[in-house]
Amino acid sequence: MTDNTDAKNVIETAHALADAAREVILPHFRSPDLDADNKLSSGFDPVTAADRAAEQVMRDILAVRRPADAIVGEEFGTKEGSSGLSWVIDPIDGTRGFMSGTPTWGVLIAVSDDTGPIYGLIDQPYTGERFEGGLGIARMTGPRGEAALAARSDRPLSEAILFTTFPEVGTNAEMLGFQQVAEKAKLTRYGMDCYAYALVAAGQVDLVIEAGLSNYDIQAPIAVIEAAGGIVTDWQGGPADQGGRVLAAASKQQHAEALEILSRVPLE
Repeated sequence: MTDNTDAKNVIETAHALADAAREVILPHFRSPDLDADNKLSSGFDPVTAADRAAEQVMRDILAVRRPADAIVGEEFGTKEGSSGLSWVIDPIDGTRGFMSGTPTWGVLIAVSDDTGPIYGLIDQPYTGERFEGGLGIARMTGPRGEAALAARSDRPLSEAILFTTFPEVGTNAEMLGFQQVAEKAKLTRYGMDCYAYALVAAGQVDLVIEAGLSNYDIQAPIAVIEAAGGIVTDWQGGPADQGGRVLAAASKQQHAEALEILSRVPLE
C-alpha cells in the first residue's frame, strides 16, 4: 500500500472496529449468564453471543467505511471485495479463555493484500491493551500509556521462554515436536491464546509454537510481530499467513534453533 491517505484510513478503521468490538464484548465477559454453543459434533469448539455480536458490528462498520474491501471472519465467512485488500477478523480469539474468565483472549484484526498481512491489531478489551503493527507502526497502548513494540534480541533456545495454547498442540507428531523444543527451552507456559503473540512483540516472550490454526487466528499476530522485529513462519520456514503449523519467534537465533527441530516433524 503506497497511498498514505488510504493507509491512514485503514488504521483509523481498524481502531474503530476494535473500539466497537470492545463495547459489545465486555458486557458478556465474566457474566453469570454467559452461555456457549458448540460448533462441533465431536470435540469442543465454543462460540458465544459475544463472538457473533462483535464480528457483526465490525462487518457493519466495514460495510460503511470500506465497502470495496473483502472480509474473512471466523463466524460469518467470506465477503468478496474488489479493492485488493481483505480484512481478516477473529472477534474473540480464545473463546475457551473468555468462557473461563481469563483475560488472555483478544480481538484480532488484520488487513492483507496479495503479499499477506500488511497491518494487524491485537486488542485485549478487559485489560485495555492494544498491540498494533504494520504500515509504519509498531506500538502498544494500555493503562500505562503508549510504548514502542520491540521483540527480544537473539538468545539460545536454552534461554528462551516458550508458549503454546494447548499442551497437546495438535496431532501426536506435532505434540512430540513441540515437546522436543520445550525440553530445550528455559521456561514453557500454556493457555495464552493470542496474548502470547502480543507478548512476543512486546519483548517478553521468545517463542510461540502452535498447530491447526486458521488464517484469522494468525494474520494479525504476523503483522504485529514482524513490525516489532520478530519472525513468523510455518514449521518449514515458509509463509504462515494461511494458518496450519506456526512458529513465531522474537529473533533469528530462537527461530533457527526451534525450526531445526520442528522442520523434522512429518506431515500427517
